[in-house]
Amino acid sequence: MHKYLKAVGFSEVKKRSEIKEIIKDVIETYDEKNTVESYEDGVFTEFSKNYGCDCGITVCGQYDENNVFHTEYYFPFFRGTGITTNERVVVERHAERESYAGACDDLRIGVTLIFYLQNAAEYMQENRKQDFPREKQALTISGLASEGRILLPLQKDKEAVKVEREMTKNRSNLIAAARNGDEEAMESLTMEDMDTYTMISQRISTEDIFTIVDSYFMPYGIECDQYNIMGEILDFMEFKNILTGEEICQLTLESNDVQFDVCINKKDLLGEPQIGRRFKGLIWLQGQLHF
Repeated sequence: MHKYLKAVGFSEVKKRSEIKEIIKDVIETYDEKNTVESYEDGVFTEFSKNYGCDCGITVCGQYDENNVFHTEYYFPFFRGTGITTNERVVVERHAERESYAGACDDLRIGVTLIFYLQNAAEYMQENRKQDFPREKQALTISGLASEGRILLPLQKDKEAVKVEREMTKNRSNLIAAARNGDEEAMESLTMEDMDTYTMISQRISTEDIFTIVDSYFMPYGIECDQYNIMGEILDFMEFKNILTGEEICQLTLESNDVQFDVCINKKDLLGEPQIGRRFKGLIWLQGQLHF
């Protein structure tokens, strides 16, 4: 049973027979179907069905020579809005099945973003073309949250926000220069990290950590596409799974100057979301490449 089924409104699905019925429903009443006909072992097909607002289940498998579909795997999905980044994306196939992981270096985050590719069939088709873009690509990331909580916002004046954005921009430029071998940029980043460490050491004795740390985006656990995040809520909406009736909350967040959407079951969210408040939680990162 997939761990993140509950994030799209299937928290009460516990038995294999129940998920088989859902998979059958996706295949028979799909909203979207993508097929790769020249696949080596048969015809690879991807069925997707929405059970909420841009969230649902994707079923992948193959048609054999008798035109019988065999399910290989499924996964819950949530498609975010907007373009998150236009940096270069590296995509690699998982070892055990025809699914893909993507990696993207976004200087704003500070770590390599590793995500589960949502549109595998489309990628397989495009990857065979000679004019397939090998450099920068438009990418939309989104997250399915297994748990989360709402935190109060930090009180900031407009001048402080403006200064912070300028510092973030300068840091991104320094990181880009350091990657190109600029020794002065490396030294500046080292000094900046030392100043940050000193500031935190002084404040941590009298302040809560979440009044010092405004947002973060860091890997969580052993699996490389799961993250522990905290970010400011820019927008949110609530809706219900059309099959189970479970309430789902969709949040638009800004974390480390990156905007993306997160989907979470209302049962797993502690607190009431409001614009300006912060969300802290564990997410499975997904991504959709735009060709």
